[in-house]
Amino acid sequence: MDLIIILQAGVATGTILLFATIGELLTERSGILNLGVEGMMLIGAMSAYSTAIATGNPWLGLLVAILAGGLISQVHAVITIKLQADQVVSGLALTFLGAGTSLVLGEGLSKAGTVSLLPAFSIPLLDQIPILGPIFFTRQSVMVYLGYLLVPLVWYYINHTRPGMHLRAVGEYPAAADALGINVARLRYFYVFVGGALAGLAGATISLAISPGWFSELTTAGQGWIAVGLVIFAQWDPVRAAFGSYMFGALRRLILDIQGPMTLFGMANPFYYNPYLGFFLQMLPYAFTIIVLVIGSREAVRKRLGSPAALGTPYIRGERGL
Repeated sequence: MDLIIILQAGVATGTILLFATIGELLTERSGILNLGVEGMMLIGAMSAYSTAIATGNPWLGLLVAILAGGLISQVHAVITIKLQADQVVSGLALTFLGAGTSLVLGEGLSKAGTVSLLPAFSIPLLDQIPILGPIFFTRQSVMVYLGYLLVPLVWYYINHTRPGMHLRAVGEYPAAADALGINVARLRYFYVFVGGALAGLAGATISLAISPGWFSELTTAGQGWIAVGLVIFAQWDPVRAAFGSYMFGALRRLILDIQGPMTLFGMANPFYYNPYLGFFLQMLPYAFTIIVLVIGSREAVRKRLGSPAALGTPYIRGERGL
């Protein structure tokens, strides 16, 4: 079992979580909780794969996935911003809507044949760096390198730009932002769209780069829910989100790899001879996600972790407080 290979694959798998987590992070920073990440990822994966098959162009598939994820997210935006409905219920409904739509429109895609994939390549010189080079810069997908660029850009945008200040304002004190002339509703619509677009990008990264193909709801395998938990784990910080995403990606790959060999570290591998232990290991990331979501649902805990003060609270112009 080669640790370098496991970490290399973990970075690739973690990129999927990274896109979805950053998208949800931006949405929540604006004050909107969207639990529909899984559904938007499925829409993105299906749209990207079907478009790539129809046109032979994976880049066009990537673009369609981004637009599809962003557009379906606006269902949640209208319900929660304009109609001011419960954000948790609306997000869950969006998950079911995205999953159902992708299954219907993706019928038969699993037997559609081969498809052109997004390129993978090494970066000269950087791939020669000891240990880090083989993990981060050797034969990685172009989407992995895009993830490397996304994290510092989002961090800088949130913390050091005027639009980022506006984003923080509508998520923390929307009434004060409104008083300063910032259109709270418009910004929230925009960041819900951005979150959906990045979730669609995460789905496309699965079907066109990391695990090519369309396998119905198994395509995302619950990674959208892990992304929601990672936002809380990262305390709404993109750098921490990157660390958590790559860590979870490596953990998922490690769980798969240790179940394969008959021996492990020179001893009989208990995970090979007892498949129930393997099932238990595969459950751990999702169990951790549930625990994080339960803990993060407590308002006092969310405030201590740095949650946006207005997260989940509809903004009604003219009301006092948030």
